[in-house]
Amino acid sequence: MEKTKIYIADATEENNILEYFKSSEQFNLVGSSFDGQKVVEEVLQLKPDVLVMEVMLASLDGFAVLDKIKELGAEMPKVFFVSNLSHSGFVTKAMQSGASYFMVKPVSPQNLESRILEVLSSGHGQSENRQLDEKISNIFISIGIPAHIKGYQFLREAVKLAVEEPEIISSITKKLYPTIAERFETSSSKVERGMRHAIEVAWNRGKIENINNIFGLKIYNRNEKPTNGELIALIADKMLMDV
Repeated sequence: MEKTKIYIADATEENNILEYFKSSEQFNLVGSSFDGQKVVEEVLQLKPDVLVMEVMLASLDGFAVLDKIKELGAEMPKVFFVSNLSHSGFVTKAMQSGASYFMVKPVSPQNLESRILEVLSSGHGQSENRQLDEKISNIFISIGIPAHIKGYQFLREAVKLAVEEPEIISSITKKLYPTIAERFETSSSKVERGMRHAIEVAWNRGKIENINNIFGLKIYNRNEKPTNGELIALIADKMLMDV
């Protein structure tokens, strides 16, 4: 079976991801560079199936790289941003640029590989998945959940799971937390704490009115925070209603 061609646009000095994919049995590492202009040239020439990219690159940043590839009319690989930049705006911009996924460093190569394989196996449904990611990210930004904390990623996965399988909300401790823990190579208790911390950060930022505006109801006031399950169910319901 032919290996999936992957290109990595990141700094090689600290890049265990590069070393991992060099010896991968499923992927063929066709090239790597930290120079945005060179990334554009080599993606056009080598036609990788997957492009793993840092936002900050020399000469052109990651977003400019994607713009240039589109401008030149080339076929766009599946794009995975793996970055130290964690501002929520970068996540939204990445999704709007056509990226399949945005992961905040540090990221284990194994976890990245799992996400890539999930996206590749989802095939034609990927545009819908990207739209869902974007909608969830926009809600998180509006209610003040920052992208750089782990709870952001845990909550995003939880909402996606609840959209795919609504009944999982009734089994949050036995099924939802363990599923997310496995995907992120961590424990269920850390998933639960990470989510709770993300909600606390949002409420401490005082953006409570935004969630009421999003859902068109006065659901919460300043003194009451939703539980993890309540917030996940609320956002998942909103996603399902908007389909």
